[in-house]
Amino acid sequence: MLTALGIIFGVAAVIAMLAIGNGARQEILEQIRLVGVNNVVISSVFEQDQGDLTAAELQQPSRYSRGLHLSDADAILEVLPSVTAVSPEVVYETEIIREGFKRSSRVVGVTPAYFEISNLLLAEGQGFTAEQLAKGQAVCIVGATIAKRFFNKEPPLGNYIKVGNHWLKVVGVLNETAVSEKAIENLGIRDYNSDVYAPIKTVLNRYINRASVQQAGGGGEAVFMNGGMVSFSDEDEGADGKKKKKNYHQLDRLVVQVGGSEAVKATTEVLLRMLSRRHNGVVDFEISIPEQLLKQQQRTKDIFNLVLGAIAGISLLVGGIGIMNIMLASVLERTREIGTRRALGAQKSDIIMQFMFEAVLISLGGGMIGVVLGILMAALIGAFTDIQTIVSAFSVFLSFGVSATVGLIFGIAPARRAAEQNPIESLRYE
Repeated sequence: MLTALGIIFGVAAVIAMLAIGNGARQEILEQIRLVGVNNVVISSVFEQDQGDLTAAELQQPSRYSRGLHLSDADAILEVLPSVTAVSPEVVYETEIIREGFKRSSRVVGVTPAYFEISNLLLAEGQGFTAEQLAKGQAVCIVGATIAKRFFNKEPPLGNYIKVGNHWLKVVGVLNETAVSEKAIENLGIRDYNSDVYAPIKTVLNRYINRASVQQAGGGGEAVFMNGGMVSFSDEDEGADGKKKKKNYHQLDRLVVQVGGSEAVKATTEVLLRMLSRRHNGVVDFEISIPEQLLKQQQRTKDIFNLVLGAIAGISLLVGGIGIMNIMLASVLERTREIGTRRALGAQKSDIIMQFMFEAVLISLGGGMIGVVLGILMAALIGAFTDIQTIVSAFSVFLSFGVSATVGLIFGIAPARRAAEQNPIESLRYE
């Protein structure tokens, strides 16, 4: 057991390392599936802090932007041939009420492209019809959690649910989608199961349309641009007492789906120039590519896994050296046995096979214990941390193969030394 300790911990480290790597890879794949492949996300940005302008800034001509707008989505889809779909989104925080129960939630204004880009499938019901989208009818699709919480006694389809101040008819229910807290935090993904989805015109007409005039009580200035109006001087007072700019964007974000991975970078550059021109040079949006962020995260985790692999390799190397040392000592202790076997007719190959077999057995025995310990370590890591671990059959077979190879390699020198012993001198050895 003492001889095999190095092999035991080396094999356990290999299995635990591969389990962490497999878990990280699976997590990345799930996040890519959630954000969609080849997507570009355009998020709204509006000025938060206010201060006095400098003399140089006062001399510059005023530039205004009405922010992300439905017309931006239409223009992107019309102008860029590499874009296959555009999903505009507007999110409104509200309360859901039904049968004496309420909870805070969100109503999300979307188009059918949203469900396709986000890989969201309907468990029952149907998507929005062209008439419902065009007229902004009071219909909705609810997430799985909302359906379970508010419709536990009757089917949701065809029934109404009060979202904010309006009653919406449920026409569909989404499949339950597992979204990790990491995905919600790192990628800005909402919990799809807890939202209510309505046609985007329904949300703009019935709940919130920040592109309409918000005339300030005093000194507010409404600006006309491209047939629309928006107020740029309305202000809110934050919790800290400071005045902050209101969000003037009609949309909260746009998700643009590109036809192929090779066109994502070029499309992003064109989107940046196009939106900058449409927004009169005002930087009130930001563009991100979730897939590239995830790939960068995967590369970081791969480096981490390589470091773990190097540590496991060092453990196996130390374990192999330990086996070789013990076997060399065993050769000295069993010199008379070796001489007796040679005198009775044993060949050098018999002696080599004997010591090689012993070294491999020690390694395999340590490997078996290491596999059990490694699986236990992976389970403990998954249970007590937020790291996902997946033990694969490949890691078990790899560990057995490595442990056998270590025993074979480090058993060669002791075996040869035992076989080279002079039989007569071995019989005289005390």
